[in-house]
Amino acid sequence: MTTHLPTSNPTLYGYWRSSAAYRVRIALNMKGLEYENYFVHLSRDGGEQGKSPYVDLNPQMLVPTYVEEELVLSQSLAIIEYLDERYPHPPLLPQDPARRARARQAAFAIACDIHPLNNLRVLNYLAGELGVGDGGKRSWYHHWILQNFPALERWAQVDAGSGPYFLGDAVTLADICLAPQMYNARRFDVPLDDFPRLVEIDAALNELTAFRNALPDNQPDAQ
Repeated sequence: MTTHLPTSNPTLYGYWRSSAAYRVRIALNMKGLEYENYFVHLSRDGGEQGKSPYVDLNPQMLVPTYVEEELVLSQSLAIIEYLDERYPHPPLLPQDPARRARARQAAFAIACDIHPLNNLRVLNYLAGELGVGDGGKRSWYHHWILQNFPALERWAQVDAGSGPYFLGDAVTLADICLAPQMYNARRFDVPLDDFPRLVEIDAALNELTAFRNALPDNQPDAQ
């Protein structure tokens, strides 16, 4: 990992498989912003996120971290909302307060109720300190997705109307959080037959250049 030096472009510290970094990549692409990538390997040598110089930049020892001039931000949703306010076109949250709240409702269900229970440090803790085997980890992963996907499916069916995305014709924060979670669900072989609307939305999203270019497998540090 390279220490950040001020540049004229924003900088994103991330890891190819990080769902949170994936979200921010999508948002940056949607905004058409040029940015530099710095890669933080979350597994090599115990994880670069817990070592200097990265830990000095992000004391939470997580990715992503976003740097823009003197601003240093962590937490993907905070970064995305900053980007949406700083660079308002195209908007990633609806203008209507009710629809804006519904976009956040879906995003928070993923970012707060699924992802924190299934991220790398939790899976490592299950395997290491608790001695959970691969089968147990997979069951754990499936459980927390399947606890929450039924609500997301129902909300998506209600909110989409005639449009291809979660809330209809425009990509929102809900979509930016959904695509990485669908990628993870497939990676861990979660059955998706009961969630046809989520599958349909995900397919539409991955037709967009901003989403395709943000895919983990398309990142320079992909392994």
